[in-house]
Amino acid sequence: MGQLIAVAVITVLAVISPGADFAMTVRNSYLYGRAAGVLAAVGISLGVLVHVTYTMLGVGLLVSRTPALFTAMKLIGAAYLVYIGYKTFVTKSQVDVDLSDGAGMSKAGALRTGFLTNALNPKTMLFVLSTYTQVVSADTPVLQQVGYGLFMSFAHLAWFGTAAVLFSNSALRTRLLRRQGVLNKVIGTVLVGLGMALALTPAMA
Repeated sequence: MGQLIAVAVITVLAVISPGADFAMTVRNSYLYGRAAGVLAAVGISLGVLVHVTYTMLGVGLLVSRTPALFTAMKLIGAAYLVYIGYKTFVTKSQVDVDLSDGAGMSKAGALRTGFLTNALNPKTMLFVLSTYTQVVSADTPVLQQVGYGLFMSFAHLAWFGTAAVLFSNSALRTRLLRRQGVLNKVIGTVLVGLGMALALTPAMA
């Protein structure tokens, strides 16, 4: 149960923390409409699974063959959570969104931009890696690890799909971005606390 709670909390906070995927979703929704934003959200969720796949394979090898290196990666992952928490806390209140218009966007284009934004996003890569190194041990069943990855993907889809619906309305977009500063402080504080707690906690069974 402790593992599930840790994955859920870390995932939710990381997903709603503003980044390139958030800015891209806002841009697509604002410029090209709700459908383009939702398809971008689908692409983002699929991009997460790319990182989940290679992370599961790599973490599994570390756990089984080089426990000391896995422990080192666990500590690095915890340090990364502290780092992104700090960066989120001190970031400016609004995300920069490039709203320069183009020639339009097809459904395939919207899906592709979402997928590439996350599949090539180092922030997502480090988030998945740091989360798995905190909650995976030699006794963690493969199906449970797959479940973690599917939850991460679904959380991205739910959040960015919701963002697409909201930010396709310009009035709502303006109101929500004005309140991003307070949200950043809360997210940053919790992530720093989680990272420090996990660094001091033995690997979960």
